[in-house]
Amino acid sequence: MDFMATKFPTKPPEPSVPKPDHDEGGAVVLERRTERVKPPQMYQVVMLNDDYTPMEFVVVVIQEFFGKDLETATRLMLKIHLDGKAVCGVYSRDVAVMKADQVLEAAHKAGHPLKCVCEPVEL
Repeated sequence: MDFMATKFPTKPPEPSVPKPDHDEGGAVVLERRTERVKPPQMYQVVMLNDDYTPMEFVVVVIQEFFGKDLETATRLMLKIHLDGKAVCGVYSRDVAVMKADQVLEAAHKAGHPLKCVCEPVEL
């Protein structure tokens, strides 16, 4: 090394800072893409007709567990009676299963054979 008092010390070169849009290291830069999330599958709660459960009980169950007014609950009960089944509500899977279980439990406690099932909604 050459050290002389007459030479001025040289400034070390500054490290180069890569530009944000330029990659010198060969790294892979991923582009952020927004993904569309599908809405959850919906399920319908279907009440089935039987010849033993009183119509008044079905109306009360529809009012209590599906939040329908008396007129709507009566129309649904008649649809169940005449068509053999009717959709009482459409919910996410967890809520639909819970509603069907509540109906089955209430019918069991009252001694009625009322059936209620969950079915996926066909689009």
